[in-house]
Amino acid sequence: MITVFICIDWFHPAYKAGGPVQSVANLVQQYGHVAVNFKIFCANTDLDGMVNQGVVFDEWVNFNEHTQVWYASKNKRLAMLQQARLLKPDVLFIIGVYSLYFNLLPLLFCKARRKIISARGMLHPGALTQKPLQKKIYLVFWKALGVHRNNFFHATDVVEAGFIRQVFGAKANVFIAGNFSKKIALQVVADKKAGEIKLLSIALISAMKNIDLVLDALKSCRHSICYQIYGPVKDEAYWLLCLSKIKQLPLNVKVIYKGAITPLQIEAKLLTSAVFILPSKSENFGHAIFEALSAGKPVITSHYTPFNKLAENYAGKNVSVENSLEMTAAIDSFAAMGQAEFAQWNIGAYQYANAYSDDALLQQQYDSMFLNTAAFV
Repeated sequence: MITVFICIDWFHPAYKAGGPVQSVANLVQQYGHVAVNFKIFCANTDLDGMVNQGVVFDEWVNFNEHTQVWYASKNKRLAMLQQARLLKPDVLFIIGVYSLYFNLLPLLFCKARRKIISARGMLHPGALTQKPLQKKIYLVFWKALGVHRNNFFHATDVVEAGFIRQVFGAKANVFIAGNFSKKIALQVVADKKAGEIKLLSIALISAMKNIDLVLDALKSCRHSICYQIYGPVKDEAYWLLCLSKIKQLPLNVKVIYKGAITPLQIEAKLLTSAVFILPSKSENFGHAIFEALSAGKPVITSHYTPFNKLAENYAGKNVSVENSLEMTAAIDSFAAMGQAEFAQWNIGAYQYANAYSDDALLQQQYDSMFLNTAAFV
């Protein structure tokens, strides 16, 4: 039996940290190899510091039949080192790059036959533009320690593998394994009227997600728009900027902020929209984007997500993040559609998601990463 010890800042029922939490949850729920057990060590809080309700702290608790979770209270997070010594894991799977307790300390002080650092989009050029000085100092320190030379990295695709090697050198050892994703049943939009559109964003509210660009684009839209935004505010100053832009919008545009929602609520919220919009400056995967596509919602997004060539597949539009003109045109084009034309995009998004996901390939990729004993160090 192979033991994979996962170090991550937050885990379910925490959800406000977004993608990495959902990626790990999908992994332990959908990767079905009988020879692998998961041990997840995380904080007992969510991104905002609020303590998770309904979970037992500071001991192993069952998550599913092959996964246990240790929710560490604030003054007991170094228990990770003791638990790693007791369990002697085959694989240490470190989720993220910049966390002291859940990335750097286990990388330096926990022993395992193989250590894998899952970058989770944190080394994308777009991500590195956020708080660039702090990140540069941290990465210089990390490289000075040399920990990248004797360990492995995990990338979700060849593009991310390239970004990792740009930071840590061409000789960095990188496994490529995509994200397991949650599919939502097709939601047929049966009441699409020409001249109006219901838009939806579900994301952390931060500059990386680029909500302000949507608001800039809405200023010039000619049709009737209702735009709903869901997600926790990660950057208060950025959200104040967005609020100032909302106040400047014309009367044909209505924007509603609904706050944070749990992953279990996403399917119901997608029902209230026709088009999903999220022009991220950098996106390692984008679980909410994929779930929207799987539900048949055309997506307006940037060129910096894994979901490209959307227009060619009648699945949405990829637009520039440099200015708002392309986004205004994309929004207005969907708003102008009647029921018959929009139905083609409804089905196109659904088919795009089905073609994108290859569970058999994912199984093989994670088998190689976790079970290929010939590559153990």
